[in-house]
Formats: sequence, structure tokens, C-alpha cells
Amino acid sequence: MNRNTERAVASGATLLLGNPAYPAVTGEWLSPAFWGDSARPVAAGGRGGAWFIHSDYGDLVLRRYLRGGLVARLSRASYVFTGFRRTRALAEFRLLNRLRELDLPVPEPVAALVSRQGLFRYRAAILLRRIPNARPLPEVANLEDPQLWRQVGQMLRAFHDAGLDHVDLNCDNILVADGSLWLIDFDRCRLRRTGAIGEAWKVRNLTRLKRSVGKRCRDVAWSPLWGNLLQGYHS
Repeated sequence: MNRNTERAVASGATLLLGNPAYPAVTGEWLSPAFWGDSARPVAAGGRGGAWFIHSDYGDLVLRRYLRGGLVARLSRASYVFTGFRRTRALAEFRLLNRLRELDLPVPEPVAALVSRQGLFRYRAAILLRRIPNARPLPEVANLEDPQLWRQVGQMLRAFHDAGLDHVDLNCDNILVADGSLWLIDFDRCRLRRTGAIGEAWKVRNLTRLKRSVGKRCRDVAWSPLWGNLLQGYHS
């Protein structure tokens, strides 16, 4: 455990990994029921299971880990347990801390909670600092600004140069806040050893994003804007 960025509280089948800067956070904070009507569902992106909340520490985002696709019919909110270190919430919490150490624009992790369900399953949630005034890329007023797209490309290149493989790179995971850009949602993402720009995993990231742009930004002439993104990426 990194004592500068983590505090772990274990209780039977539950493990809470917390940011020492937020000592009052308990496992209850990672349940939307704890916040009642003050937990406001996040509308944009994802599969549901995310809420904006206001706490004594300010505005936070609570996200439960949920499955998508056909497997969700069998178990939408639980995963196979193979050890706390391998759980998705703890992996994302630690990846966020590492990316922040690299000065990359990602949210600050507040806590991650893993609760075992019997011998072989677990449920998980993560709590993040909310980025003030942030909006998903498709919802910004200056969406047709070529410079904005060049800046997105430059940001993505910085993440790729650091080795980040973002397996769910889409428009709603790129936020714009007061002229600054942020990347969010790092479930199942990882850091790789990195080399050339054209590595297969980097191409996959960009291809996935391009599909998302075509779906979410279809009310604008997005093809030339994608060209501006690539200009920024290769600059």
C-alpha cells in the first residue's frame, strides 16, 4: 500500500480503500441510499449507476461498477472474486493516483469499496472528486471550434505517451471545464510500456473514440473536426 495516497480499512468481507485527505469517509458514503434524495443521477454516458452528491468535502461523484451486454442479464452488479488486489475498484483507484503523479488531468480518487458476496463474487463502487463546471465534450457550446479538437488530440497523445490504454475512450469520457480538458472513467484501463504512435492498442483507442464521435456529434460536421483532433495528436 502507498501510505501517501491510500488508507485501507478492512472489515470481514469488505475493504475500503480511502484517500488520506478525506479521513471522514466511511463505507456508507459509497452507497447512494446513504445520500437519499441528495444523490442526483448522472445523465450523460455510462450504463447508469453514477450519482452526483454533495458532501462536507464538496461535490463528489459516486459510481457503482455495473456490467453491460449479455452478461448483465445474469449478474449486473457482481464480479468474480479472485482477491482484493485484482478487484476493479481498487485497480482504478490506484491507476488514478498514478496518473495524477504523472500530472495528467484526471479526477482525484476519494475512496473505493469492495464487498464480497459469498465466496466467489463481489460488488464495488468508487468515489471521486467532481470536476467543477465540467461538461461532456458533445455538450459544450464551442463544439465546432477546431482548436478545441486539436487540444483534445494533444491531451490524448499525452496519455498515450504515458502508456495509458483507455479501453472505453468515448466522447462522454472527455470533459471540458472552464477551458481545461479532463479524461475520466478508467475501469479496466491500464498502463502499458509504450513506443511508436501507431501501436495497435493506441489505434484501438482512437478508433473507438471516432465511432463515438460519429454517434454523439452527428449534429455537427464532425469529419473535419476529427482531422483537427488528429493534427493535435500528431503535433
